[in-house]
Amino acid sequence: MRTVEWHDGIVRMIDQKALPWKTEMVDLPNYKAVAAAITDMTVRGAPAIGASAAFGMALAAKQSSATSVGEMMQDLGQAADVLKAARPTAVNLAWAVDRLMNFAQVGKYPTADAIREALLNEAQRVADEDVAINKKMGANGAALIKDGDTILHHCNTGALATVDYGTALGVVRAAFEQGKKIHVLLDETRPRLQGARLSAWEMEQLGVSYDILPDTAAGYYMQKGEIKIVLVGADRVAANGDFANKIGTYQVAVLAKENNIPFYTVAPTSTIDLNLATGAEIPIEERGKEEVLTPYGNPLTPEHFKARNPAFDVTPHRYLSGIITENGIARPPFSESLKRVVAGEQV
Repeated sequence: MRTVEWHDGIVRMIDQKALPWKTEMVDLPNYKAVAAAITDMTVRGAPAIGASAAFGMALAAKQSSATSVGEMMQDLGQAADVLKAARPTAVNLAWAVDRLMNFAQVGKYPTADAIREALLNEAQRVADEDVAINKKMGANGAALIKDGDTILHHCNTGALATVDYGTALGVVRAAFEQGKKIHVLLDETRPRLQGARLSAWEMEQLGVSYDILPDTAAGYYMQKGEIKIVLVGADRVAANGDFANKIGTYQVAVLAKENNIPFYTVAPTSTIDLNLATGAEIPIEERGKEEVLTPYGNPLTPEHFKARNPAFDVTPHRYLSGIITENGIARPPFSESLKRVVAGEQV
């Protein structure tokens, strides 16, 4: 099944908060519900967020009472603002909303109904493209995986984080489908445990060998020589190759460098933001302290204790061996190679 899809005039998605205990679908009747699902992480993962936002824009057009193109564009502008505010770090969110807005721009379609139809078709195109792009990235990255490799992975980047197939775990999937015998070590990824809950669930569905690790154990297994390659995802990549990903990625990258282990991020070109010169310009989302102190309603400390909860960190490009995209593997200097892959060149 797809993580998110258009179903009978509404947006349907897997409730990622319920996994791995239950597999549930939620139906979202309007764009505000889509924005709320993005904020509360019912749906998560940059590509999945982008597709959800695209369908949210199509839903806003469908439910708008506008009878003129001008009124429709006004309603879409309001929906765009709400959706883009849902989570600030993942560039795919703004990318998808802007793509739909540009598609509906005044003068392109003669009527409000024409915009409604066009936006639904474009949102579906965003979702379908994501699946095809993921499979290309998987094939490109699988060439780096050797038979018998143990791979370290942080957070969740499989089918759940995309429309289908996956980014970094899509590489794992592609290598597994090629018949390579591989083993994956999954950082649990506190505080929301995307690795322990979601990545492990996905590996079980695929039949891939895995172990969950405490986040603090990655260096131990690197030092022992068990880990041959590190694969992670990205929520936004700056023009120089710095990238934001789930909190804890930076320390994994530093440990990999110290232990001479190749470290790759896997990201579609829609995640590359050439408008940002460096990772210092990437906005970092801060989430509530309850995720740290009371994960999934289970209190770890007295509720008055203080906590800080950045959702992402930025890994400097000097720690990267390469960035796996649908157009090949971008390598240093990233200021040149990223321009090429974004332009559609094969590298």
